[in-house]
Amino acid sequence: MIVIKDFHFDAAHQLTNYYGKCETLHGHRYGLSVGVKGTKDSSTGMLFDFCKLKEIVTNAVLAKLDHSLLNDYIENPSAENIAEWIFDVLTPLLKTETCFLWKITVSETPTSHVELTKEDYERYTK
Repeated sequence: MIVIKDFHFDAAHQLTNYYGKCETLHGHRYGLSVGVKGTKDSSTGMLFDFCKLKEIVTNAVLAKLDHSLLNDYIENPSAENIAEWIFDVLTPLLKTETCFLWKITVSETPTSHVELTKEDYERYTK
């Protein structure tokens, strides 16, 4: 079972290793989707409380990235690198005995997004 919560944040960035219009400073209204996978608790009927998920993501990610210059936190902040940074931050915070961070989706526009799963994250970061 998977619990997914969606978020938005506004931020600016410039791609430092890119030659094109995205190399200049610009901003986006980013979409962020966080998926936690595992088994539900039989007494509560929940895998992960939506309110707790919102609190964790808001405090650990959105408090830093919303209305910021992403280059201050992430080297060459492409959507791929933003997804990886968020995965780094949230992995230890969303791990319990019964669930784990399974997937992050970062959208730069309504039609362009990056998905990073736990399997891919572990492959790329090891």
